[in-house]
Amino acid sequence: MRRQRLEEIARALGDAGLDGWLFYDFRLSDPLAYRILGLSSAGISTRRWFCYVPARGPARALVSAVEAERLSELGIETTVYRSADGMLAALGDFLSRAQRIAMNYSPRGAIPYVARVDAGTVEMIRALGVEVVSAADLIQRFEAQLEPAQLESHRRAAAIVRRVVDETFAEIARAIESNAPVSEYSAQQFVLSRFAAQRLIAEDPPIVAVNANAARPHFEPSPTADTPIRRGDLVLLDLWAKEPQADAIYADLTWMAYAGERVPEECARVFAIVAAARDAAVDFIGARVAGGEPVRGEEADRVARGVVERAGFAEQFVHRTGHSIGREVHGAGANLDSLETHDHRALIDRTCFSVEPGIYLPGRFGVRSELDMTIENGRAEVSAAPAQREIVALLK
Repeated sequence: MRRQRLEEIARALGDAGLDGWLFYDFRLSDPLAYRILGLSSAGISTRRWFCYVPARGPARALVSAVEAERLSELGIETTVYRSADGMLAALGDFLSRAQRIAMNYSPRGAIPYVARVDAGTVEMIRALGVEVVSAADLIQRFEAQLEPAQLESHRRAAAIVRRVVDETFAEIARAIESNAPVSEYSAQQFVLSRFAAQRLIAEDPPIVAVNANAARPHFEPSPTADTPIRRGDLVLLDLWAKEPQADAIYADLTWMAYAGERVPEECARVFAIVAAARDAAVDFIGARVAGGEPVRGEEADRVARGVVERAGFAEQFVHRTGHSIGREVHGAGANLDSLETHDHRALIDRTCFSVEPGIYLPGRFGVRSELDMTIENGRAEVSAAPAQREIVALLK
């Protein structure tokens, strides 16, 4: 399988017009390198290693004499260095026929998810007379593109997460109507109990945020940071989970509810703007993909952001429109982002990502609506459809 992966990388380099891809790691600094090469990250790793995969010719490894077996599982020609000078000389030999190579870095730190190689190491390689470009597009191809079974795992998880939204809102309503205590933290723990019952896992607990806390995009309830949920409260529920197998893919949804019979007019108006922004991005992506046209993450972000800006809330939309989803809830593929970064990468086939605009009014309330999309076989679809159309009134 690793040899097959090296061959796939070589073909991708040819498609991209690059001479090679130089992988580098120091003390597990680049988990993407391990995953893309199919390496285990277990064991001692305290010295620098390199793996050079050329577009043509055999791949080669460079390891320290202290950890001479570090890349042995790749089964490729390996050079062992003892000194920094020896390491540099070997790299010069590796790259002697290369003019333009990729490394896992991002110019000016534009896409932090792929910025794994430090500036000094990039400078060292450039000093050998080699042009270094970002591997961002290659990383998306090998890390964010999913197998059909992975996409199905995402859809199964999304269906369960969507049911847990309804179950959580019903539990909050039951508690309020029966005068039982319920809070952000207790609702969060209810979500986790439902995930456990459905055999889903999550790397972090969900967000349950009431009123002004919902204006803090990454508010985290805890036993010491907890607010009761009472009649008349606005509730934001952001939850994510996946199946337990190693290659399973996350689902990530955000829904809004109101602990009362009738949603306040201002909350409903702000939610309608957010939903319109979300739908504009979904429609834009869907039309581009259906027409066989490329759609870049920053373009989709600008479509959603434009709706919010025209409504007068430009300064209150403080984050990107969406993020890549993979084996981590925030994946390494293209993000819908022209604000926090300028993600020029195209949304490509067999990927998954969120669409989640928000408006946040500090000290008052915040509104976010999040759904997931997949692109598969030239078709962009919303997972766990339909999307939320209005804030859910919990009490009758």
